[in-house]
Amino acid sequence: MGVQVSCCHSAKIPVVILPKYRRKVLYGRLRQRIGIILRELCRQKGVELVEGKAMPDHIHMLLSVPPKFSIAMTVGYLKGKIAIRINRELLKTKGTLFGRKFWARGYCVSTVGLDEAMIRKYIQDQEKHQRGHEQGELDFN
Repeated sequence: MGVQVSCCHSAKIPVVILPKYRRKVLYGRLRQRIGIILRELCRQKGVELVEGKAMPDHIHMLLSVPPKFSIAMTVGYLKGKIAIRINRELLKTKGTLFGRKFWARGYCVSTVGLDEAMIRKYIQDQEKHQRGHEQGELDFN
C-alpha cells in the first residue's frame, strides 16, 4: 500500500520590483490602483499577497507562493500582467504594447535569515526607511 503525501505548504518570499530606470512613477491613483491589481492577479493565480507597499520608485511584496509555482514564474507573471493593465487602464495606451517597458529587468528576492514578522514590519515601514535614506542617513540594522 502506497503512502499518499499531500503538500499544503507555501514559501513566503519577500520580493522587490522596480520600474524601468527606477523612475518615480508610482504616485497617487497609479500607486493605489497597482495595489488593487496586484491583489487581483495574486488571487487569480492562487498566490497570497501577505504584505505590500508601493513606494514612488519600487514595490515591496511578501508573497506566499504555493510549491507548484516557481518564484521566477510568479514574479514574471505579476510583472507582465501589471504592466499590461497599467498601460491600458491607467496610462490609456492605444494600439499595440509591443516594445513598451514598464518594469526593469529582474527583481530582488531574499530568503536567508529573515522571519515573516521582520519582513512584514520592514515592508510596513518602507516610507520611514525611504525618508531616512533621502536625508542621508544609513541604516544597517
